[in-house]
Amino acid sequence: MPSAGNTEPRRGIQGGGLLGRLQSSVFFHVQGERNDPNPAVDPGQRGFIIQNRTRKKTEPRGVKLGTKDENKGGREQELNTRRYEAGPIDGGLSQILSGDRLVNLASVKKFRSLSRDNFRSLPSSGSACTCSEVHSDAKMKDPFALAQKDLRNLYDDIKKEMFVSVAELKSLCDYYFDGKGKAFRPMIVVLMARACNLHSHRDGDLLPAQRSIAMISEMIHTASLVHDDVIDGSDIRRGKTTINNVWGERKAILAGDFILSAASMALARIGNNTVVAVLSQVIEDLVRGEFMQLGSKENENERFKHYLEKTFKKTASLIANSCKAVSILVSSDPEIHEIAYQYGRNIGIAFQLVDDILDFTSCANQLGKPSAADLKLGLATGPVLFACQQFPELHAMIMRRFGSSGDVDRAWQYVLQSDGVQQTLYLAQSYCQEAIRQISQLRPSSEREALIQLTGLVLSRDK
Repeated sequence: MPSAGNTEPRRGIQGGGLLGRLQSSVFFHVQGERNDPNPAVDPGQRGFIIQNRTRKKTEPRGVKLGTKDENKGGREQELNTRRYEAGPIDGGLSQILSGDRLVNLASVKKFRSLSRDNFRSLPSSGSACTCSEVHSDAKMKDPFALAQKDLRNLYDDIKKEMFVSVAELKSLCDYYFDGKGKAFRPMIVVLMARACNLHSHRDGDLLPAQRSIAMISEMIHTASLVHDDVIDGSDIRRGKTTINNVWGERKAILAGDFILSAASMALARIGNNTVVAVLSQVIEDLVRGEFMQLGSKENENERFKHYLEKTFKKTASLIANSCKAVSILVSSDPEIHEIAYQYGRNIGIAFQLVDDILDFTSCANQLGKPSAADLKLGLATGPVLFACQQFPELHAMIMRRFGSSGDVDRAWQYVLQSDGVQQTLYLAQSYCQEAIRQISQLRPSSEREALIQLTGLVLSRDK
């Protein structure tokens, strides 16, 4: 990778929203589903095949990235279903572990921003398609509309779970359950539950215990936000003053604890020990992820591995384990549990990657919280870590957690002048493609299609 000193840096995405037009000639093809009787590749090496439009011959076991001229240089890497393997490219970053896969950062090419329209519909089967192609198996399913019936009165029901006689504690606990949140996690849980029900030859109606898990997921998430705001000293959350800023840190901590305790009681009432164990893992991951966020790594490969593992624990674990929990309630098949878990894991990581992008591309009014918040907290997220390849000066800033005068402003400019935003978006897209591959193994249904469509909404969101 050329250094910033002898190459004019490219400009990043600035203004006008996150997603522009797709300018790359790359398209995606999902190869070899689990039930394919004649797979084109070995089962241990099924996965994404990313092809260039100008390429006439498909390389079934590899992935070619970049323009035609770049591909002539032999820059290629192999992607497996579970492991992305590649040798060093241009002396760049070598392999890093992301959960159960390996990612070569230097092989992520300059990928232009993707338009909202291009990702309205994404593929669910093994057919090759462009990103703008409309899904052919079914009409586009609006995830929010499909889940609306089961999410009606969700926040009122959560408030009933937290019934207390002390007026001030009730006000604290009800503060964020005002119905103005995105309810992103409960929506995924509801759609996954119904998709798994239909896959198991049941009707699509939600079981009471499955709806309880949707409620519990939102309660755990909200409790983690309350605690995060205390740790970060945040003033704004969801466009309103934070609990810690209104009632103080001590009461905010107690409110978060109370919400978690109410979620635990609701979980115990489900009466399924396996589900209890699965969702208890979420709380452990949240704490471990918060501790990971307090630290950093000197080696850049370890630093990105650390970042992605922290991202899973703080964000994706809740979604992944909630999806797994609702599948356990309706099926005894471990493969179905794994499909649900992996869909939640991949879309959860993609969601957080986009969130980290929005910290650089959206204004505070859109986000409902101050922009550049991560840099001000000393956090190096995906766009910063990718930008380090073009601006090595960022390494020292990361190690001192952007604590010196002018660090935040300089880091902000370096990210916008680099391809860090585009590369992070490309990585988020790869996680969404894996989420699609996983959920496509379930029986076709409106809910399955909605979960596929949801990947596009995750990539195209602006808040």
